[in-house]
Amino acid sequence: MAGHVYIGSFTSAGGRGLTAATVDPDTGALTALGHTADVPNPSFLALSADGRTLYTVSETEPEGAAAAFSLADPAAPRLLAGPVPVRGGSPTHLAVHRGHLLTANYAAPGSVSVLPVGDDGALGPVLSVLEHEGDGPHRERQEAPHAHAVLTDPTGRWALSVDLGTDSVRVCELDPGSGELEIERELGLRSGVGPRHLAFHPGGGHAYVINELDSVITVCRWDADKGSLRPLTETRVLPEDAEGENFPSELVVSPDGRFVWAANRGHNSIAVLAVDDAAEGLTLLDTVDCGGDWPRHLTLDPSGTRLYAANERSGNVTWFDVDPATGIPRQAGSLALPAVSCVLFA
Repeated sequence: MAGHVYIGSFTSAGGRGLTAATVDPDTGALTALGHTADVPNPSFLALSADGRTLYTVSETEPEGAAAAFSLADPAAPRLLAGPVPVRGGSPTHLAVHRGHLLTANYAAPGSVSVLPVGDDGALGPVLSVLEHEGDGPHRERQEAPHAHAVLTDPTGRWALSVDLGTDSVRVCELDPGSGELEIERELGLRSGVGPRHLAFHPGGGHAYVINELDSVITVCRWDADKGSLRPLTETRVLPEDAEGENFPSELVVSPDGRFVWAANRGHNSIAVLAVDDAAEGLTLLDTVDCGGDWPRHLTLDPSGTRLYAANERSGNVTWFDVDPATGIPRQAGSLALPAVSCVLFA
């Protein structure tokens, strides 16, 4: 039986907003069902723990918002209420954490907002905003904090905020009663790398940070008891002969922990990396054409056997069958969708 997929896009660039689609379990092919533009620029999406509610950012300035959609009819998401302001500009990422919704707000000064989630999945007004501090050496991109991602660690205790502007990852603890976020530890990465997103190894002991300004992945050891990250190694996500500018965007880890895939905007490729458990590092195996232009997002299907890329500038979602032995993706299809930014499986 076909499952459901939700796709975000930039309405300001001609996108359709939030698109609902089905996925063929045998071929991985996507079929668009319909769309809603009730929320401007729903560029990133997340699901509630029970799968009944879909959350989106509204990536707008000077103030962005977040919104909740009911999935009572999975083919036609219904907006539960109007978008809720997040008291920060250009929210680019969000996560459900301990009964709250957290948004990473990119516009300076970068911050993380905390919104309550009601019993029906609807969002309430912002409870708190944690503003980041600092800057970096790239004056055009790091003149101030720019929070680019927020996520929960595998234990569910910690919230991690990745800041491109300050070359850092903040590990925070949320007070579920007050909705206040408190920074417990701050990891500083190499100056000027521009961390964008983070993904955990399924074993829970390592995390991978993809860096937008220097085309490398930083492998870190994660201590869930202390809530601490320690950088170990760096691996480039481009071949040695690659030319031109490149801005990595997203990375995903295979369910068995053997491979990492990273999206390269500019080089327009998907980097395939092998996990070296002994050396606590990564090895670049190959790069594969992404099937479009400017791959903003990558995700795996629930089986972990297919990879999907949201190619923003070419306006298409491509999907790939992954060789389980080598980790190499082979393109199997494409769906045209303007200004696409994120793909989420229900």
